[in-house]
Amino acid sequence: MVTPAQQNISFYQASVPVFIRMLTNLSSLLANAATHVQEQNIEPSEWINARLAPDMFTLARQVQSASDAAKAGAARLAGCEVPSFPDTETTFDELQARIAKTLTFLGNLQPEQFVHSGERPIVMNMRGSEKTFTGYDYLFQLAFPNLFFHVTTAYDIMRHLGLAIGKKDYLGSI
Repeated sequence: MVTPAQQNISFYQASVPVFIRMLTNLSSLLANAATHVQEQNIEPSEWINARLAPDMFTLARQVQSASDAAKAGAARLAGCEVPSFPDTETTFDELQARIAKTLTFLGNLQPEQFVHSGERPIVMNMRGSEKTFTGYDYLFQLAFPNLFFHVTTAYDIMRHLGLAIGKKDYLGSI
């Protein structure tokens, strides 16, 4: 049964906590990977540069893309400028710092910025053509799927390399 409060969920409530949760879980996964790499005496760059297939992004790029998806998703819904972070991370610590910077940005957003986000037009250049979304369609058809894809792929790379993680690590504490 849907409660009256659930019927009136704001775009802030629907988006920012999800972005924060997924990046926090990704940060935890990376911390586990860094510990594993150190304990197993593995060169960290082997993991940072690992990919599932030759035409897929590396672990570092998956983390950067997850960060980009969260900060861009929230910024566009809030009607503010998307912060630009250079994709220069090459270590676990640098990837953690990028996630922390993204979490700080998300934590500074205010619910008032998301009023009317569902109706707000979001115009993006996608593969050379302009695409317009409502905020609703943008969040549920692009922002969330994009974030989940990159977090899941980062998880899959680490799992494939032998990190002992499971679904509870991906989902985090509930």
